[in-house]
Amino acid sequence: MTEKPISSYFEADHDRLDLLFQQFQTDKRRDYGKAKNNFRAFIRGLKRHIVWEEDVLFPAFESLSGMPADAGPTEVMRQEHRMIGEVLEVLHDKVRRADPGSDAEEASLLQILGNHNMKEENILYPSIDQLVPPQEAAGLFLAMEMVPEERYNSCCGHSHAHDEQA
Repeated sequence: MTEKPISSYFEADHDRLDLLFQQFQTDKRRDYGKAKNNFRAFIRGLKRHIVWEEDVLFPAFESLSGMPADAGPTEVMRQEHRMIGEVLEVLHDKVRRADPGSDAEEASLLQILGNHNMKEENILYPSIDQLVPPQEAAGLFLAMEMVPEERYNSCCGHSHAHDEQA
């Protein structure tokens, strides 16, 4: 997947997702088809990012740091992932209906993501980089590649392969 430190890879993914979301926002009132394509890429990428964290990174961090899964920074991140999912579900419903009146949901999502990403980039990812030896980081990237697409290729009860509306 990459030779980069875990923090660099995930920070770059945050930036990529931010750009897709900004493109969705820019296009939603002038070319909704293009906006939907950007949103589709955003939601799929964000779900993949979260699954990779929860299935691979967080367990590795918990194991190496000795922190339990139900306490500490990874539990806070999981709670925030659930909050992100709730707002994302409402926003996704509006995108499916081609409803550009989603400014409030977008603002809410951006606020949660901004705070969440800052904690990950300034605290969690650097801690993971310190705990995970470089030779084990390659194994984490491989484990992420092995996560089945079904784990992140659906949203709000719908498979993206069958949900061409959003």
